[in-house]
Amino acid sequence: MAPSIPAGGRPSPVPAPAPASAATAASVGGPAAGLQAIREDLGDCQRCKLAGGRKTIVFGQGHPQARLMFVGEAPGADEDEQGLAFVGRAGQLLTKIIEAIGLTREDVYICNVLKCRPPQNRNPETDEILSCQPFLERQIETIRPTVLVGLGKFAAQWLLKTAEPITRLRGRLGDYAAAGPGGPIKVMATYHPAYLLRNPGAKKDVWEDMKVVRDLLKE
Repeated sequence: MAPSIPAGGRPSPVPAPAPASAATAASVGGPAAGLQAIREDLGDCQRCKLAGGRKTIVFGQGHPQARLMFVGEAPGADEDEQGLAFVGRAGQLLTKIIEAIGLTREDVYICNVLKCRPPQNRNPETDEILSCQPFLERQIETIRPTVLVGLGKFAAQWLLKTAEPITRLRGRLGDYAAAGPGGPIKVMATYHPAYLLRNPGAKKDVWEDMKVVRDLLKE
């Protein structure tokens, strides 16, 4: 997937409706203040067993009024060190994917289902997902993106509330039923960048998915 492929103009961020869960902060300072309030509520989280092994909470970063939001699985070693989502090799590939549709990382918002790194990068466990779920829900409600991209199995299944495998979800548009005004948010399920590093032949599938996302942002 090459960022030199013509991708059209860059979509402009639009104001996001204030979610009920961050109503006080958002009414004063908008989505940026709402996200800060969520981060403060998360605090030095000890809500699940991952707290004992992490170095840093990886809350997420990007434009607080992004029209495009990426949700991955969990932080890896680089993310755990730096406290930022998608900064390792998979993150570098995600940057290229974002640039291929005419955007930059500063235009979008990037986070994960889990805020802490699982030991040895193992799969997220149900209790861990449930512990992080309220904070991710509030992030989505505060940002109110036009499109959510679920990167990989765990993010796609969480956003779409399904147990279907990523091989069947990939490339299909669905809806995320966000609380508050504005109705459901479109979801594109696609492969995780880490999967693409192991299976470069799948990049063409992700490119097809991202062209659909690009077109949705133009509407």
